[in-house]
Amino acid sequence: MKKLKTMALATILFATFSFTKAQETKTQTDTEAVIAVMKTYKDAIQNLTTEGTANLFAEDSEIFESGGVEGTYAHYTEHHLGPELGEFKSFTFSDYEIDAKVDSPYAFTTETYIYTIVLNPNEKGETRTIRKKGVATSILKKMDGKWKIIKTHTSSRNTK
Repeated sequence: MKKLKTMALATILFATFSFTKAQETKTQTDTEAVIAVMKTYKDAIQNLTTEGTANLFAEDSEIFESGGVEGTYAHYTEHHLGPELGEFKSFTFSDYEIDAKVDSPYAFTTETYIYTIVLNPNEKGETRTIRKKGVATSILKKMDGKWKIIKTHTSSRNTK
């Protein structure tokens, strides 16, 4: 009887450990997928394009930028980001860091960075450089097996 109790306890402990390990692996996989979504978006912006980024966002996403409500991502790219990228000679991120927390079916990210924008030359051939410290927070949701950005808020201030 004592041997049976010991075996039962060992089985329960093993099952609990296995379940916990499986959950940790799933969370790590989801965290990596969330970070990949955010970095894909960042890389597109650095390449001065929005091409292929719509699939990173939920259709009814909400974009907030420096105190402004920009609407859905589709609206934001058509009326704000897309035209703006056309005015840039370059857009680069440095000192980029991301923190992601997954609580399925949602994930929460915070990105910090410095961005540098070099504007296209004006009619006199002069360019201007903008350098700011930025932060972005985003909420993603797992939809049909894929992580999609449902809300994002960015803000910036002058670097010191």
